[in-house]
This record gives sequence, structure tokens and C-alpha cells, in this order.
Amino acid sequence: MKTFVGFNYHKTTKRFVAQYKDGQWDSGRMMRKSTVCLSEAACVIQYAQTCFEGLKAYRTKDGHIVCFRLDLNEQRLHDSCERMVIPPIPKEMFFEAVEKVVKANAKWMPSYESGGSLYLRPVVFGKDSVVGVKPAEEFEFRLFATPVGNYFADKVRPLVLRVSDVDRAAPRGTGHIKAGLNYAMSLYAITDAHEKGFDENLYLDPANRTYVEETGGANVLFITKDGTLVTPKSDSILPSITRRSIVTLAKDAGIHVEERRIAISELKDMKECGLCGTAAVISPVGKVKDTQEEYTFSMDDFDNTVLGGLRKKLLGIQHGDISDDHDWIIKVI
Repeated sequence: MKTFVGFNYHKTTKRFVAQYKDGQWDSGRMMRKSTVCLSEAACVIQYAQTCFEGLKAYRTKDGHIVCFRLDLNEQRLHDSCERMVIPPIPKEMFFEAVEKVVKANAKWMPSYESGGSLYLRPVVFGKDSVVGVKPAEEFEFRLFATPVGNYFADKVRPLVLRVSDVDRAAPRGTGHIKAGLNYAMSLYAITDAHEKGFDENLYLDPANRTYVEETGGANVLFITKDGTLVTPKSDSILPSITRRSIVTLAKDAGIHVEERRIAISELKDMKECGLCGTAAVISPVGKVKDTQEEYTFSMDDFDNTVLGGLRKKLLGIQHGDISDDHDWIIKVI
């Protein structure tokens, strides 16, 4: 089995495709064809009417393939669709698509020993021709798979972030859903960050630019000097499934948790910092650079930090090495 490094697209064998037309979704089918044919005036091209999800299938030590908290991915895609005026994917179809795509692409699943996973990308978009500004009336839902390694590199290392001078989302906008337009807004900033030697941007609240929100692709976690886990609370950040799971595991371990607004000036009081998400799991942050300040965190020995321990426990549950006390795991094969 090939070892996959990084977070890249590899065309796999089959994907699930369904069409919405005349007010209803069809039953969907599995396809080998990985390309999409669209009109030049398709709504997704003209007005970015699209949203997506991200989840993973994992190989367990005993050879099974499992998924993690699918119900939350389904609910978040439903919420994203409603906000983007897209007919939500029927719940039964979502679960059917995940099962069929995982089974059809099982040979692409990285080995248990590699630590990789099969990343699943459900995406839905408006496809009929639209020139006037209005929602589409026809949509396509796709769910494809690609084998992946670690999101940031072939090994876990402390990342260097900068506080962005642009905003990721607008107040009362779409920052709380997985709309494609949110990520398009971050492309200029992430390209500029990479050119200047940073791994990611840390965005502040769009209303006051005072409070920490998230990065372009992950939520943020902190451990204070007294051992409290603190994570930002805001209506304009994505409700990360990984973050919610980490919060639960922290509480299980007796760690005090605070979900609240975090002023950028508070970073000087934080001992640990990490980015969390389906792709990132928990990735350590070693430094955050603001215009006038530079904040550093004790993350070089990541395995022996609080966040490193939580990462190990989460991965242990996902790969079947640790008991799943919360019934988060669904066995597919």
C-alpha cells in the first residue's frame, strides 16, 4: 500500500452523484467519471452557489474501516445548504453515499500503520444557467474520496501563524457554514502568508478586530498556563466537529474548558496553541506574529503537551485503539 504524504487530490475509482431537478432529488448513482460538465453560465460559476463538507474514513488495527460522527457532518451540510438556498441532501442519501463511496474505494485506504486516512468530500452546487442574480433551480450533489496524509506536512511540527490584516467573514455573514465562498475569500491571504514564510493566517473578529476567531481552514485551541482549555466562541466561525469532540474529551479527562471570546492580547497568557479540524486533527502552533507583538508557545515536544495528549486520544478512538465511550464511530466495513 502506497503511503500518501500531505493533503492532495488523488483520483479514486468511484464517486456518488445525484441530481436535483423539478423540485426533487433523484436517487443518485455511483459513477467512474470524475469530471463535471457545466454551462458557462452555471450558477456555481457565476455566483458561487455551493457548499461542501469534509470527513474521513479510518483503517483500524483489526482491518475494519470506520467513520467518525457522521451525524454531525450531515447536520452541518444541511445547515450550509439552507443558508445557501440549496435544497438539503436527504439524510438517508447522505449516509448511503458515504457507505457506497467508502466500500467502492476501499483499496485506496491507507494502511493503519501509515496513519493516513480516506478523506471524503461531499459537495453540492447550482448547475443551471443563471445570469440574473438568483438561486439556481437545478443542483448536483457529489461525494468523492481521496487518500491523504497529514494536512500541513509529512510530520507534525509547530506552525507559524500571522494575524491577518484582512477579514475571513463578515459580521452576520456566512462564516459559520462551509460555503465555498468563505474559502475563496482566504485564498489571497494564504498565498501572501506562504510567500512571507508563514504557514497560515489567524483571523480576528470582523466587527472589532479584537478577538481571535479561526484560521482559513481550522479552529483554534489554547491551553492557559493554569491548564485550562480555551477555545473561541463566535457566531462567525465554523462549528468544527473536531473541536467539539476535543472539548468533550478534555472534560472527560477533568480538564477545565472555557468556550468564550479571546482577545488577541490574551495570547501572552497561553502556554499551548493548536489548530484543529478534520484535516488538521490537532496541529501544534509554535508562534503567532501580530503587527506589534509576537506570541510563542511551548509546542516543540508536542507529544508531551496537553493538546498532544488530546490529539493522541482522538486519533486512538478514530483508529479503534481506544474505547469509543461516546458512540462516535460507525463501522462501514
